[in-house]
Amino acid sequence: TLVYARPDAPNLGFAPEITDDGRYLLLHVWDGTDTRNRIYYRPLDSDDEFIRLIDVMEAKYHFLGNDGPLFYFETDLDAENGRIIAIPTDQPDRANWREIIPQSEDVIESSRMVNNRFVVMRLHHASHRLHLYNLDGAAQGEIALPALGSVMALTGKREHSQMFLQFMSFLYPPTIFRYDFAAGQLTPLYQPQVDFNPDEYETTQVFYPSKDGTRIPMFLTGKKGLARDGNNPTLLYGYGGFNINLPPLFAPTRLAWLEMGGIYAQANLRGGTEYGETWHQAGMLGNKQNVFDDFIAAAEWLIANGYTRAERLAIEGRSNGGLLVAACLTQRPDLFGAVHCGVPVIDMLRYHKFSAGRYWTPEYGNAEEDPEHFRFLLAYSPLHNVRPGMTYPATIITTADTDDRVVPMHAKKFTAALQTNDSGQNPILLRVETKAGHGLGKPTGKLIAEASDVYSFLWTMLKRT
Repeated sequence: TLVYARPDAPNLGFAPEITDDGRYLLLHVWDGTDTRNRIYYRPLDSDDEFIRLIDVMEAKYHFLGNDGPLFYFETDLDAENGRIIAIPTDQPDRANWREIIPQSEDVIESSRMVNNRFVVMRLHHASHRLHLYNLDGAAQGEIALPALGSVMALTGKREHSQMFLQFMSFLYPPTIFRYDFAAGQLTPLYQPQVDFNPDEYETTQVFYPSKDGTRIPMFLTGKKGLARDGNNPTLLYGYGGFNINLPPLFAPTRLAWLEMGGIYAQANLRGGTEYGETWHQAGMLGNKQNVFDDFIAAAEWLIANGYTRAERLAIEGRSNGGLLVAACLTQRPDLFGAVHCGVPVIDMLRYHKFSAGRYWTPEYGNAEEDPEHFRFLLAYSPLHNVRPGMTYPATIITTADTDDRVVPMHAKKFTAALQTNDSGQNPILLRVETKAGHGLGKPTGKLIAEASDVYSFLWTMLKRT
């Protein structure tokens, strides 16, 4: 049975949800990668047309729950860091909307209703904090987490007396916790056994100035007491786009790098949502060069502060992060000793013509339709900024033959351009995985094989000098 369709607007997507009381069917209406959405609803026992409660793409609205006709939403309407509001659907005029929890200096990452209260997860300098509020918005305190890290999953329903969450950090493997609301206690339930001693390592957070003076946060993880003599093999990772933030995450491949004596650095660049929509917009469209400047400034800071030197510094990024490292290696080939460019977006003048690329134009722009977009895309497009006779750093470019998100032509064209124009002093390699896509759902065996190839290449290139 067809519930709803919009043949007049084929780009729209619909995410249905039934309220916990079983009274209403909601539709979250979205368009491409735009975080703004609309909200439609109707009584569950009705076949009438959906009521368009919010029918303009002006802000993000995430449904949290309801008390009869009173709907609660997390939104960034007039609050780029997020707030929680109540909308009486029986009196939907905006004059009747009520703010429950105002925005704060920290961005709301997610929220839900558990134990008849609001559980709000905020980003504080790119790591997570959990706050509790009554339904009237009164603050009920903060749940202390084990370390500087990330809450990657949180489950519980409004009537439950406890909730469950997954916590992790660079040195803290993904652990399932139970929080008892009556006791106010967070108790670990399950943690995987990892053959690694985290007590020998530490994570610190630093802040450094970008080219325009903007203060950028960066996490550094390495052995305790490491010498800042400029000789540490360092892996710098970034993304910078599409409202995606980079909190502290656990990855076994990073442990291998650390055990070998390396440093892992993760920069929280503009283009993400670490500090709200303004932070995102400062790294999109005509401001995209800010992202590359932030990443280059991170590399320069690591070198200036004795953590590493250019010959011992590797950079890594995937997808939009692949675009990041590709742009940086073409702009500053002298700054890096090795590069992993994973499933990258490379041809910025034509990316929108292939597979899902048409959905990214709000983030990158469209060189065909707007002369100004053509100008700023051409200025940084990695494919169009490879220069003859340059010596580019040792580079491994990875893709998959059936990647239908970022088609492999990007990686192949970039490899060809680098190999044709490079002076030939450093290897430029292309690794194509077969029977695989953009990354999600890749079998463990393929993940291990790719990680082995990539990190052995990076480590070997950095240890040449």
